[in-house]
Amino acid sequence: MAEHYSYILRCSDGSLYSGYTVAPERRLKEHNSGTASRYTRSRRPVTMEALWLWQDKRTALRAERAVKRLPRSQKEELIQGRRALVF
Repeated sequence: MAEHYSYILRCSDGSLYSGYTVAPERRLKEHNSGTASRYTRSRRPVTMEALWLWQDKRTALRAERAVKRLPRSQKEELIQGRRALVF
C-alpha cells in the first residue's frame, strides 16, 4: 500500500512550492534535476522544507490544495511548526 505525502519546497529564489508525491526522496531529486515541474525547473536547487504523511491520496491532494491557497506568511508558519495544516 502506497504512502501519500504533501510537501513544501523552498526554491533558490526564496519562493515556496507545494506538491504531492508517494516518494518524497525521488520527487526531490526530480525537482532538482529539472524534470518534476515547470515552476521549479528554473528555480533550482530546491530544498524540502515541510513534509506530511496522509492516510490516502485524496487527503494528501486536499492538503496540497489547501497549502497552495495559503498566503506566504502562513506557509512559513507551517514550515516553522507554528501553524497546523487544517483543511
